[in-house]
Amino acid sequence: MNISLPDSLKSFVDEQVGERGYSTSSEYVRELIRKDQDRQRLRSVLLAGAATTPASPADSAYFEGLRDRVRRAVKSVSQG
Repeated sequence: MNISLPDSLKSFVDEQVGERGYSTSSEYVRELIRKDQDRQRLRSVLLAGAATTPASPADSAYFEGLRDRVRRAVKSVSQG
């Protein structure tokens, strides 16, 4: 795949390659595409989660229960 860029964008990409330690402009563009894919996946997951009905309210009791589970897990790991 070949991509044509105006000089101003090519200069920007070249700067990013040099400043951020990429080997080539292709490597930089691949990284941008991967990050965009990650953002799209995250957006899909967030939208799917927002569309579901919560199983239980996320109130102070819920968060205290989470803290208790973490404390027990940490305790069992440190004892094991």
